[in-house]
Amino acid sequence: MKKQLKLDDKGLLPAVIQDANTGEVLMLGYMNPESLKLTLENGQAWFYSRSRQELWHKGATSGNFIDVKEVWIDCDNDTILVKGIPHGPVCHTGNKTCFFQKVEKGDI
Repeated sequence: MKKQLKLDDKGLLPAVIQDANTGEVLMLGYMNPESLKLTLENGQAWFYSRSRQELWHKGATSGNFIDVKEVWIDCDNDTILVKGIPHGPVCHTGNKTCFFQKVEKGDI
């Protein structure tokens, strides 16, 4: 069945990336229909870079690719969940996940 994606006003969907083995959330990126299609066809994660305004193949520069195992869409058709196997750290800082900074009461 063909999915009707609910894109934001820039034509994008948030994409949560999760480690398929551990369930750990690795990153949040954005996909447009073209990057989602490439992800599904090629088996590696592709995104749309909002800052560079271009397609981005995760790992093309760093070698830290994400092999995609499953792609899910939420009940509102406006958020993607990608379950994959990371090859190296996912975060551009060198951390395994982009979510390594705990926020405590009073931090904000």
